[in-house]
Amino acid sequence: MRPFRTAALAALTLLLSGCSVAGADGSGGSGDGKIRLVVGYQSKTINTVTAGTLLRSLGYLEKRLGDRYTVEWQDHDTGAPITAKMVAGKIDIGSMGDYPLLINASRTQQTPSARTELVSITGYNLRGALNMVVVPKDSPARTLADLKGRKISASVGSAGHGTLVQALERAGVDPATGVETVNQQPPVGASALESGGVQGYAQFVAWPGLLVFQDKARLLYDGAALNVPTFHGVVLRQAYAKEHPEVVDAFLKAQLDATRYLHEHPLQAALTVAGQTGLPPEVVYLYNGPGGISTFDVTLKPRLKAAHEHDVPYLRRIGDGFSGVDVTRFVNDTYLRQAYGPAYETDLASTANPARITGTDPVCDVPVEDPATASELWLSGQDTTRPAAT
Repeated sequence: MRPFRTAALAALTLLLSGCSVAGADGSGGSGDGKIRLVVGYQSKTINTVTAGTLLRSLGYLEKRLGDRYTVEWQDHDTGAPITAKMVAGKIDIGSMGDYPLLINASRTQQTPSARTELVSITGYNLRGALNMVVVPKDSPARTLADLKGRKISASVGSAGHGTLVQALERAGVDPATGVETVNQQPPVGASALESGGVQGYAQFVAWPGLLVFQDKARLLYDGAALNVPTFHGVVLRQAYAKEHPEVVDAFLKAQLDATRYLHEHPLQAALTVAGQTGLPPEVVYLYNGPGGISTFDVTLKPRLKAAHEHDVPYLRRIGDGFSGVDVTRFVNDTYLRQAYGPAYETDLASTANPARITGTDPVCDVPVEDPATASELWLSGQDTTRPAAT
């Protein structure tokens, strides 16, 4: 079997290993009489912080649920282990990227007791800029085509892998035979790139940006060149939601609270996430700050659903374990509409970044008004940023 398909099949098989809903004790009780909620998240995937790292640190979910409930947070590097545990009934709510969400749906749609639903978005980029391919600083590669015949580290089935597959095809390189895709977790792949074990590294926010910031890698391909939306979202087990709709409502309202906090206190939010994850605050803020690469908006926009439909054919080529997805059945905004309130339809139709850079440029003495050129300057040693008009 080709290395690409071998790695892909292994990744998809992982999702099924040891996973059986029958006989699973679920997460309904905690042994102390409290209703238990298990949340799977990815602390370093900073496009999910409003349903993960930031939400956890702020304690909004626990405050909304109260003393009758107990929340267990489980941290993972990618979406695959979260999906595996959801299939087994061991995680109730999880957050992951667009490609892992599709795999999550494909693993559960044919089993009513294991069905999952996409109920909200954490953050998105309409052009695909959350995923990147980087190479060592001294690499001779200048385009993706230059990596033909080389090894590229990726988490098979991830959003970063999906970008790699589409980008290689556009570059005229067969993703299955033109390169060797090495299936690795993000931190393992980062070490492999640094040691020379692989010649490219395709990952999702914020791993490639971190390597470039650390001066350990050079950006070769920005996912924005695809001009295909990419996003992360919140998925839940349908059975748990039916049994505990009040928990789902509390979670989504807490996510809205965390999103509002991110917009109102962007620098403090970035510092909090940096402190929780060990990521440099500059890297977090570049993605999550005002006008950042990621737009934090929980609504399930039609353009994101269309992007999901667009991604399905690419996942079919990854391995024999992916059987396809009925995206319409998978997406359910009923819970979110209830939690969000009357402003949902208006915000659903908007793709404007709700976190804009505003103010007056202190150097040019002009208002900062154009979101296409609005920027910020963060001077060393200062605990606030200042706006720049251009």
